Amino acid sequence: MGDPASTSVIVPAYNEADSVGELVAALGAVGAWHEILVVDDGSTDGTGERALAAGARVVRHPYNKGNGAAVKTGIRQATGTCVLIIDGDGQHRPEDAPRLVAKLDAYELVVGARSAVTQATLGRRLGNRALNFLASYLTRHPIPDLTSGFRAARREHFLEFLHLLPNGFSTPTTTTLAFIKAGYSIAFEPTEARARVGTSKINLASDGFKFFLILLRVITIFSPLRIFVPLSVASLALGGGYGLWGVAIDARIPNGSVLLIVLGVFIFLIGLVSDQISTLRFEGRGRE
Repeated sequence: MGDPASTSVIVPAYNEADSVGELVAALGAVGAWHEILVVDDGSTDGTGERALAAGARVVRHPYNKGNGAAVKTGIRQATGTCVLIIDGDGQHRPEDAPRLVAKLDAYELVVGARSAVTQATLGRRLGNRALNFLASYLTRHPIPDLTSGFRAARREHFLEFLHLLPNGFSTPTTTTLAFIKAGYSIAFEPTEARARVGTSKINLASDGFKFFLILLRVITIFSPLRIFVPLSVASLALGGGYGLWGVAIDARIPNGSVLLIVLGVFIFLIGLVSDQISTLRFEGRGRE
């Protein structure tokens, strides 16, 4: 099953003309792939033409839809039994690709886990560590690299979760959590990332907001109660303790105590609703 000959390599690319041709050629040199499929996400710099000249099959978006949308298009258009996704910016080493695919004999999803020192800037490394810690806590499964876009799985498994995937940059986060929640076996294969070619499509002004959105997605997709129940208990405990203190000191229950208790109940109810929403979303598996 884990064979390059049955694997479609998907390269989502937006304005990656400086790297995509070399990437396609390098991928062709390390394996006899079923196909190398570059999804040109509305590029304006000739990315599609460079990929085509290098021997890739190219599918074009008429305008920029986002990295996640390009990945979804690639999965839909792929004709191989297995799928390998690799970023088009040159940060992942093509020579690691056959190693990821080979492990599909034993695992449903194989992720190329970057070492901490090779994960972009210090700020991005700290953000990724926070996400890894949160995801590991929620899933009770060690996750060394939640946001790596370098991964391989059977196409049919990716199709199960296509309705969950966003059009933006949190697609790797969503797929990893979805596979774990579905009970599939996941392997994190150590890889070394290189400096990307060209300019990053993520800018510092929006990184903080995107990080917050990814945090919310991680929480709402996988075990919301693991977050909401401790917060609820903490609020109830604070409210109860404050109330007892008020009775002991002034023989009355402070308004703040009542507010904290109500808040605790409200947080718990939000957790229940979020958990039900998460369950309903997963019931849509395989409908794409």
